[in-house]
Amino acid sequence: IRFLNVKKSCRYALGMEDGTIPDSDITASSAWSDSTEAKHGRLSTGEGDGAWCPAGAVFPSASEYLQVDLRSLHFLALVGTQGRHADGHGREFARSYRLRYSRDGRTWITWKDRWGQEVVSGNENTYDVVLKDLGPPIVARYVRFYPLADRVMSVCLRVELYGCLWNDGLLVYTAPVGHVMHLSGSPVYLNDSTYDGSVESGVQFGGLGQLFDGVLGGNDFTETKELRVWPGYDYLGWSREALGQGSVDIEFHFEKTRSFHTMQVHSNNRHTQGVRVFSKVDCQFKPGLLLPWSSPPLSLAVPLEDLKDPSSRPISLPLGGRPAQILRCQFAFADRWMLISEISFYSGTFRGVDPMDTGSALPAPPVSSATPRPPPTVFPSSVRAGLPVAKDDSSNTAILIGCLVGIILLLLTVIAVILWRQYWKKILGKVMEEGFQHDFQTRLSQLFHPSLHTSIPPFATSSLLPLPPGCGMDLEKGLPPTQEEPPPYPDAPPYPALSPPFPASVPHYAEADIVSLQGVSGNNTYAVPALTSSSPTAADCTPLPELPRHCLVFKEKLGEGQFGEVHLCEIESPQELPNLEFPFNVRKGRPLLVAVKILRPDASKNARNDFLKEGKILSRLKDPNIIRLLGVCVSSDPLCMVTEYMESGDLNQYLSHRVLLDKTGPTHNTPTISYPALIAMASQIASGMKFLSSLNFVHRDLATRNCLRPIKIADFGMSRNLYAGDYYRIQGRAVLPIRWMAWECILMGKFTTASDVWAFGVTLWEMLSVCQEQPYSNLTDEQVIDNAGEFFRDHGRQVYLSRPDVCPQGLYDLMLSCWNRDCKLRPSFAHIHSFLTEDAMNMV
Repeated sequence: IRFLNVKKSCRYALGMEDGTIPDSDITASSAWSDSTEAKHGRLSTGEGDGAWCPAGAVFPSASEYLQVDLRSLHFLALVGTQGRHADGHGREFARSYRLRYSRDGRTWITWKDRWGQEVVSGNENTYDVVLKDLGPPIVARYVRFYPLADRVMSVCLRVELYGCLWNDGLLVYTAPVGHVMHLSGSPVYLNDSTYDGSVESGVQFGGLGQLFDGVLGGNDFTETKELRVWPGYDYLGWSREALGQGSVDIEFHFEKTRSFHTMQVHSNNRHTQGVRVFSKVDCQFKPGLLLPWSSPPLSLAVPLEDLKDPSSRPISLPLGGRPAQILRCQFAFADRWMLISEISFYSGTFRGVDPMDTGSALPAPPVSSATPRPPPTVFPSSVRAGLPVAKDDSSNTAILIGCLVGIILLLLTVIAVILWRQYWKKILGKVMEEGFQHDFQTRLSQLFHPSLHTSIPPFATSSLLPLPPGCGMDLEKGLPPTQEEPPPYPDAPPYPALSPPFPASVPHYAEADIVSLQGVSGNNTYAVPALTSSSPTAADCTPLPELPRHCLVFKEKLGEGQFGEVHLCEIESPQELPNLEFPFNVRKGRPLLVAVKILRPDASKNARNDFLKEGKILSRLKDPNIIRLLGVCVSSDPLCMVTEYMESGDLNQYLSHRVLLDKTGPTHNTPTISYPALIAMASQIASGMKFLSSLNFVHRDLATRNCLRPIKIADFGMSRNLYAGDYYRIQGRAVLPIRWMAWECILMGKFTTASDVWAFGVTLWEMLSVCQEQPYSNLTDEQVIDNAGEFFRDHGRQVYLSRPDVCPQGLYDLMLSCWNRDCKLRPSFAHIHSFLTEDAMNMV
């Protein structure tokens, strides 16, 4: 079964790094030695001498390659590459490469991006992983990486492929080439620009292209979802006049025979410009390569009720479960032009008569009352006479089937009752044995799954949960206590009401529970108190700097979230934009690199409102250690926010490839970092958080992955595949950085400046451990949640992060104070900043 937006969700590592792809499926044109052969070309692993290295030079021939056999067709959306690090001894990496792929192992296709470029930019050092979005995506079984060089040099390579199984089974489609429409003298190119087959006599065949890339075109076909592409890019379109016939014929070839239930066609209907959806479609089905077309063809009319609406729309066409390996569909013109963006089939494995048996009868069931039923197969009398006559026992068969169904339903009911009784017995037993000390993992799931609220009572009330003073309360000065907090993560139900047993306390621990913005990159970057976000301050009334969209030149995708994407872009002449806010001087003639958050055009109204609110909030954050908003593009879709971009990357990647410099000096060639340098960076992070806390802003995801170099606090970590392992997914919905979260965040969903202080303590621990391991690496995610329960129970069984070897006891005491159970007793960021700048620097 195929789902339309496959590009969005089909981004899973396919097994180079974790070993799912066996050594036998990784081959190469050559290798330096046994220790650098193909099987060592796995991302982020260091077996052998650390990577695959070809025996020959890659300049100028570019004939050396690393090949991965995925054993079946896969949809590939992303590739990752890495050089040879070998514990600091490696010096080889590929600055660029080409990709070639094949679906059958015989025909090889060179991948090109949407602008026709074959060369993919690769690595700049031996250790960083560089991920490249494949636009357009690839459908292939075999993939080859060809490293490139601009001079004679040695290269080594490690790779990973990201995607999912190509469940469609579609091998190729054949269609007429698209045409060019002229609107007001401007050409609109409606060709299939990413088609990877051949073209002859106006017909493209033997490949796949934009009709199956998962990208849906918008209402206005002259506007595109990709930057720097031509008008009409998202559609394949045909002119009735240029085609010279009344229909567009498209043929689809599949790997094997399938039962087809529905065909969904995303079509444009901008009738004011002569574009309409097709009026009807006639489909023929060929059950096998050696079999004739089944008859009669299936004819389906398209309802005409809402065709005055110019919006593009998906049109679902029932195919009635007919078997086919080849489909041929004729889409009839309803106007001068027909534009199609995407075609999807909902199908399943065919389990009927073997279609290769040419004598088999292949019934084609009707799909509706309007579709004529095919005539029954009529055998000549001479054949009928020789056939055995079977007794009609249909009545007995019906009774037997009914009995079996009844028995199965009865068994399922009994099993459900037994499981239900055991579940409640377990829950009640825990309550009896532990004195209302609940299973916190179950309660955590309860926070994010409304269905559990109907069967399990709220886990936290003031009578059962004696909270420390100041924790879990609305402490905003001048605001009454809130009775219910909006969920900090998408689609979460409200948290159980907590009756605060203590009076209000210091304002710098103010709850940020009134405005909860869903950031475009997938997380709540800043949670803002209502008093701050809704007051008619001058900052709120100041219009955001609007940047012309054409000045942004796309470079690469950095990441994506639930509601949008983060792109690396370039502004070629930033000095010519007077309304661009500069946090620094840019040398004349040098382009400015920026990060651009782009909201999906199909995002909901709430997401759009949150996007605009987030822009207003970020425009207020003007601090040397906070990523700054430089401008926005909100006059038209897609909505964009333009922020600073730090070319040096994030702090986690920087530190993880270094060792701490001790008094004996460096002992090998691995890059080093000193203790004073670490403290200096930590004080800059504390300074940025001190600024945020002064505005009662709560970050919620402070970690080294969200600190860029030079030190600026950002929020891109959750949107990057590289850090997927740092987030815990609760039954497929909420995604939480639980290893950095305070216990009250995990158990009650309470995010405050005090919980940011807790996360800062973990971040400081990361830095002094030079990011060599994940916090609580010896605990599973479930054990981390259990540990939060131990903090709540406060029986002395809670586990703290251990003191790093280089960390002085005084600095470790600061970390422990950040992890104090009582959030009122945790230090403020002002105190932390003062300690790091005045005291910690002198500790050794």
